[in-house]
Amino acid sequence: MTDIASRIDTSRPHTARIWNYWTGGKDNYPVDREAGDRIRDLHPGIGEYAKADRLFLGRAVRHLAEQEGIRQFLDIGTGLPSADNTHEVAQRVAPDARVVYVDNDPLVLAHARALLVGTPEGRTDYLDADLRDADAILAAASKTLDLSQPVALMLLGVVIFIEDDEESYAIVRRLMDALAPGSYLVLSHTVTHPDMPDVDAAVAFWNEHGTPKLTQRTPTAVARYFDGLELLPPGVVSCSAWRPETPSADVAMYAGVGRK
Repeated sequence: MTDIASRIDTSRPHTARIWNYWTGGKDNYPVDREAGDRIRDLHPGIGEYAKADRLFLGRAVRHLAEQEGIRQFLDIGTGLPSADNTHEVAQRVAPDARVVYVDNDPLVLAHARALLVGTPEGRTDYLDADLRDADAILAAASKTLDLSQPVALMLLGVVIFIEDDEESYAIVRRLMDALAPGSYLVLSHTVTHPDMPDVDAAVAFWNEHGTPKLTQRTPTAVARYFDGLELLPPGVVSCSAWRPETPSADVAMYAGVGRK
């Protein structure tokens, strides 16, 4: 734990902690709250994006567990534990579901060990790894998940940290290529959109002051992550518009679910 603590930088705002602040969590520092408030000044709706993305996660996992029979989830870029984490949603439907979380944030690691505890019938595990280390992630995840059977690959708000487009597409393809037919990709991504110029300003502020830096992509570029997959309706849309329980305004986080 001492080694983990030494890796936590409280002098600069960090994405996972700001996200935690916006969603009402307490695992953040004054520097994160200050940056979060400044970003919210630039784009008042930004906090709703975080909540909408979290609700999308719940709807997608619940659909895959209930309607598609998925019992294995590989959640990369987990973020700080919150209400209705992937294993909680999945194991509520299927107590025997298995979930592997992956993140490289030391604060996430510190909390994951205490909070990500699943049902007796299922299993949860946590890997301290970077999205770019696809082969290492797959090798370690195979100790908990049976990769010869369908897996839901969860990439919510994480490929935004891969600046190079082709590298980001290659990483997602590498991960999906290793999964069995019948597997799913669940992905969300911050977008740049002509109708939402304040989002660009907020991201520019973040990239100047925070860490790690974010890369926005167009909705069309986000859809490319699903090339070769069968997209579930309604396709790649604002995450608030993906099978919502109640109608809500679009946000600049686009998402989709695709089947291999």
